Amino acid sequence: MAEVEHIQASATVHGRVQGVGFRYSARSRAARLGLTGWVRNEPDGTVSVVCEGPRDKVGEFISWLRQGPPMAHVTNVDVRKKDATGTFRNFNVAF
Repeated sequence: MAEVEHIQASATVHGRVQGVGFRYSARSRAARLGLTGWVRNEPDGTVSVVCEGPRDKVGEFISWLRQGPPMAHVTNVDVRKKDATGTFRNFNVAF
């Protein structure tokens, strides 16, 4: 059986993404997908996300980020991918 490739994705989510439950919805979605990392609000009104896990699950999570929870209005998601580092133990809301 082939080993599953793990990657890390860093994303900046733009739009109406603060004050709409985005971080906690992202944490819940990431946990369901078995991803590790963090999500946090940024002073400029964006949300930053770093996640690690199997390539297909990270891709599924990024697709979710492009829509977000029901009250969000995502206008753009900047994504950078690289090899996973194994740094994270779970997925948290960072402050």
